[in-house]
Amino acid sequence: MRTKSERIEAFGKIDLYPVTDQGQSLGRPNDEVLEGIIKGGARIVQLRDKALPKRELHAMAVRFRKATGEAGVLLIINDHIDIALSAGADGVHLGQDDLPLEDARRLAPDLIIGVSTHSLEQALAAQAGGADYVNIGPIFPTGTKATPVPPLGPAVIAAILPHLKIPFTVMGGISYDNIGRVLEAGASKVAVVTAVTKAQDIAAEVGRLRELIASRGGQGA
Repeated sequence: MRTKSERIEAFGKIDLYPVTDQGQSLGRPNDEVLEGIIKGGARIVQLRDKALPKRELHAMAVRFRKATGEAGVLLIINDHIDIALSAGADGVHLGQDDLPLEDARRLAPDLIIGVSTHSLEQALAAQAGGADYVNIGPIFPTGTKATPVPPLGPAVIAAILPHLKIPFTVMGGISYDNIGRVLEAGASKVAVVTAVTKAQDIAAEVGRLRELIASRGGQGA
């Protein structure tokens, strides 16, 4: 099992950050999607499934941990810090309405903790509160998750970037067709859902997106 410092070091090297959604995976189970993500070379994956009963999600997290552990891929669990700890995941990702960051850090001092943010104020609050990374979004319109704000647009990346001392990811409606806009704005760690989960060939699409990030000077270089 990796130490906290090893996890942070590995996170610094990620480029594409795939996030699962079994309901938007062309009828394929998350385990099959994970197989493609790993085959495509991604260095991290977030298990996110709002519809699964918690017991099933935990069982899936255990399977994800086995597969990602063998592949050397970071595993982040969305929302559920108890599942992240029980399954031996590398981290947990929290929304604005989830467990407070201070309590999450107290419960899981060795996990990577990421926080979804929708403004500069929220990003700075998460940074000050001890988050290991923040996610900024939604950048473009997205149907995968309701957020309290309309799409922020790529310009928000350049506006927030100078204020951050911790890594950040961007998310929300990002695909091969528009990823160049977030890279040009300064992003290098790009989180996607349907760009990967709805791809006919998941491994190929993961590889194609990673190559594009690398070509623009992202972490995949």
